[in-house]
Amino acid sequence: MRDVIVTEFISVDGIAEVEKLPGVSWNDEMNAFKEDELADSGAMLLGRTTYEIFAGSWPSETGDFADRFNALPKYVASTGLKALDWQPAELLAGPLPEAVARLKRTSGGNIYVHGSLSIARQLLGHGLVDRLRLLVYPGAVGQGKPLFPSDRQLALELVSAVPFSNGVVALEYRPAAPRS
Repeated sequence: MRDVIVTEFISVDGIAEVEKLPGVSWNDEMNAFKEDELADSGAMLLGRTTYEIFAGSWPSETGDFADRFNALPKYVASTGLKALDWQPAELLAGPLPEAVARLKRTSGGNIYVHGSLSIARQLLGHGLVDRLRLLVYPGAVGQGKPLFPSDRQLALELVSAVPFSNGVVALEYRPAAPRS
C-alpha cells in the first residue's frame, strides 16, 4: 500500500500560493528537506497546471536532483490534457478519489503531491492523504488560496517540527485517528 504525501509551501495563515509568500533565502536546510522528499518518492501526482509548469522547466534542468525528479513516474489529474510530453507520465482515469484510491493499492513507493492545490484539497477532503509535509514561511499573507478546506475540521497529529535558520519551519503531520 502506497502513502499519499502532500507537500506544500505555505504561509503561517495557511495560504498556499507561492507567489504571495514572504521572500526568504533558499538554504541548505530547505534543500535537505526536498532531498529527503525525493529520496522517499515513488511517484508524483499532479494537477494540470502544476504538471504544465513543471513540464515547462524540469526537463531542461541538469544535475542529480533534476535527473531523479524527472525520472519519477507522474500521474496527472486532468480532463483537458490529452497528451503528456514529460515522461514517464499517465493521465488518471475516472473521478479523482477513486483513481487515487486505486493508485494507493499499487506498488511503487510513496506518491507525492507537489503544489497542485486543488488536488491536495480534494484528497484532504476525501481522507486520502497519509501525511502532510509543509514548509511554513514566516509571515501571514491575509488572503489567497488556503491549503485546508474551510467547510470542515481536519484533526492532525504532529510528526515533526524543525525550524530553519531563515525563519521557515518544516512541519510534518499525519491525520489524527478519530477519537472514540
